[in-house]
Amino acid sequence: MSDALIKVLSIDDHPLLREGIAAMINGEPDMSLVAAVSNGREGIEAFRSLKPDVTLMDLRLPDLSGIDVMIAILTEFPRARIIVLTTYEGDVQVQRALEAGAHGYLLKSMSPEHMLATIRSVHSGKKNVSPEIAARLAEHLGDEVLSDREIEVLRYVAEGNRNKEVGNRLHISEDTVKVHLKHIMGKLGANDRTQAVAIAVRRGIIHI
Repeated sequence: MSDALIKVLSIDDHPLLREGIAAMINGEPDMSLVAAVSNGREGIEAFRSLKPDVTLMDLRLPDLSGIDVMIAILTEFPRARIIVLTTYEGDVQVQRALEAGAHGYLLKSMSPEHMLATIRSVHSGKKNVSPEIAARLAEHLGDEVLSDREIEVLRYVAEGNRNKEVGNRLHISEDTVKVHLKHIMGKLGANDRTQAVAIAVRRGIIHI
């Protein structure tokens, strides 16, 4: 009988959420929570030893990023089915997760019924992204992507550094920093550096 159950692994560092997920999944006749772990390295080890059917993955973990954990698991087990379950909903984070191989993307604010339905859907081989997230992705579909250097500049600006300080840290001139900021504001549709930081945080491009 147990072979027929959908085996679920939960990787999340919030104890209350882990307990809630365990109660929810173990209360379903067709599912079983095989393990609930609190960091990325434990998640990779648990996946290796338990080979779950579906993995619920938070993006913010204390040791590794959820996306790095997902890449590590999928590199070793290409058929792994992983659902991102997170509070971070910036479209850039969603895009990164889906490009890394996530089969689903859920917000922790959604209903238990929605989560259970998504687990069953992903287990059956489908990809599942909630309509609100799909709409946010579509909103930025044609947007220009920030370069790695532009993201670096923005991170330092978000920390409160002036242009000269940013230049010193990145070993580039103050004028080059200004050019980068001009491009960043253009790509993000921002009027100034403060707005650029706010948009980048909201969209999951940088975290502060």
